[in-house]
Amino acid sequence: MITVIGESLVDIISDRRMAGPRQTHPGGSPLNVAVGCARLGLQTRLVTHFAEDAHGQLIGDHLRGNGVETTVGGSLPTSTAVAHLDDTGAAEYTFSISWDINGASIPALAAVESSLHVHTGSIATVLAPGSKSVRGLVEAARPHATVSFDPNCRPAISRDADEARHEAEDFVAASDIVKASDEDLRWLYPDRTLEESIAAWLELGPALVALTRGADGPVLLTRRGRVGIPGEAVTVADTVGAGD
Repeated sequence: MITVIGESLVDIISDRRMAGPRQTHPGGSPLNVAVGCARLGLQTRLVTHFAEDAHGQLIGDHLRGNGVETTVGGSLPTSTAVAHLDDTGAAEYTFSISWDINGASIPALAAVESSLHVHTGSIATVLAPGSKSVRGLVEAARPHATVSFDPNCRPAISRDADEARHEAEDFVAASDIVKASDEDLRWLYPDRTLEESIAAWLELGPALVALTRGADGPVLLTRRGRVGIPGEAVTVADTVGAGD
């Protein structure tokens, strides 16, 4: 069992290059990770929140259709993210987010206690009150499971960079594998180089830190060495959720 902990939401695409109504798609970084794991044939559970509304029905159908088991908590409306696409297809987001898994603490704990790996990140690790529950679940997983963390920083949600930095480092120290983008690290550490930032995170405790750099390709850092992989040019189809 792999357990993913984090937000589910509906992406609403606003593309000024296209006429017609706005498109809606299930999304959220943790949801996308869970779907990816399930499509690889792994038994996967997503601990998340969505409501019994139209957007929640879209998410629920998507997860069931991909074979993802769910543990759902909270009582607020399903979260949304409006993705505003510019002329190049790059997205900027406006969020209406709630993150609370209250009421699912017992089944969520049972899920992580029966898992070999636990993944979390994104909005779920910074937005109260759910972020505190996520931290407790990670601690419960650590004695028997590996843990991965992808901060996926959103300045529109974490407006205090100092607080976001502290929260990210707390999860880094509790993880075995950490992945961050160049945009994440430049926002968190504007006075450091990217290499200095990943080296500092490695010292906090994880075995592997992965840095993604868009067209420049990723860098993987462990205590035994560093590997840089060249980027590969592709034709961009859709940037929404591309980092997942």
